[in-house]
Amino acid sequence: MQRRDFVKKAAVGAVAGAVLAGCGGAETNGAPAVQTHPNVRWRLASSFPRSLDTIFGAAEVFAERLSSLTEGRFQLRVYPAGEMVPGLEVLGAVQNGTVQMGHSASYYFTGKNPALAFDCSVPFGLNARQYNAWMYHGGGMDLMRELFAGFDVVNFPGGNTGTQMGGWFRRPVASLAELRGMKMRIPGLGGRVMNELGVTVQVIAGGEIYPALERGVIDAAEWVGPYDDYKLGFHQIAKNYYYPGWWEPGAALTFYVNRRAWEGLPEMYRQAVEVAAREAHTDMLARYDALNPGALQKIEAAGVTLRAFPDDVMRAAYAASQDLLEQDRTDPLYDRIYVAYRDWQRASERWFGTAERAYADFAYSVQS
Repeated sequence: MQRRDFVKKAAVGAVAGAVLAGCGGAETNGAPAVQTHPNVRWRLASSFPRSLDTIFGAAEVFAERLSSLTEGRFQLRVYPAGEMVPGLEVLGAVQNGTVQMGHSASYYFTGKNPALAFDCSVPFGLNARQYNAWMYHGGGMDLMRELFAGFDVVNFPGGNTGTQMGGWFRRPVASLAELRGMKMRIPGLGGRVMNELGVTVQVIAGGEIYPALERGVIDAAEWVGPYDDYKLGFHQIAKNYYYPGWWEPGAALTFYVNRRAWEGLPEMYRQAVEVAAREAHTDMLARYDALNPGALQKIEAAGVTLRAFPDDVMRAAYAASQDLLEQDRTDPLYDRIYVAYRDWQRASERWFGTAERAYADFAYSVQS
């Protein structure tokens, strides 16, 4: 066994031992404690198809880690989109108890509450590192817990894609005027912004994008980035690949847990859920960062042209984004989340815009 495998397994065993020891019964006359931790079998509904092994795979990483931490006593079966519930109905399925857990992007459900966008991503918002800092150390988690309490759900960060690409277009877009009238698959607040820019917006689940693009039902579509997009085959239909995905500068996924199911867990099983969720959250971004470079090379080799969005599109999108974010401030909870998110971003960008930006501006250009 290689040393790093041994260390990894030893660490899992140590954590599992702590988790299980906390679920044990009291000692009697100096005898070892009788373990009383139960066997638990849950179901998790994903919003993503199994073929997208990185974004769907985050739930599998979570399930595997959860089983390891509890020595197989806590088992979670993961269902891809459509097998248990439709991909865009995952939050409701967890809320009503059809499944104990879900894994999705919360901006799919902004029709239920627009503040859910902040749990995932908003246009020109936080990147992945800024989001993690806000959620884990900036008060974001407390605000999101308050928001999800209204759905009888307990939430945990469940992955991040990093800054996404801007999507696939059947024909080039040279200006804002040429964007108007297009039909595009794009969900969430980004879709609302595109609607303001004159685009006809459609929300289509991941597995349905390719046929819609192929049949001309839509003129453009965005998903995530090179690795997933190449697997979905968009490069075979559309030859113009735009960047950046300004509507998703750090799109976060979320694990949803039904509150009643959560409250029925032993405390140490809850700790196992938290540990497993954090590992899955971290692992997704690392996998995308590892897989996207090679996929981008394949896409370019297939005759696809990388194009930056025109400046007038970026500026119009930014202005529309700020207007829409302001319009939803009529709800008190939304307003508190919005102000906290905005203030954190402004403070964070003072730092990221200094050393990080200076390094990136020079290093990425000189090494390209």
